[in-house]
Amino acid sequence: MKAKVEAALSKVRPMLQRDGGDVELLGVDEATGVVTVRLTGACKGCAMSQMTLKAGIERMLKSEVPEVTSVEAG
Repeated sequence: MKAKVEAALSKVRPMLQRDGGDVELLGVDEATGVVTVRLTGACKGCAMSQMTLKAGIERMLKSEVPEVTSVEAG
């Protein structure tokens, strides 16, 4: 499952990098489907980071990797 999550994150990274940010995978709990990530660069302190996390990254991961139940900031 971790490899699938990494592959899906590679699809969303260019969007974040265009705005000066990035996302780092911290962990995948295969038992619960919870993915933990850290937003870095410009995304780290952005007021919209929670929206990026839930509406962007979580939505993308859930569609690409059905085992993902949620994405949390770490």
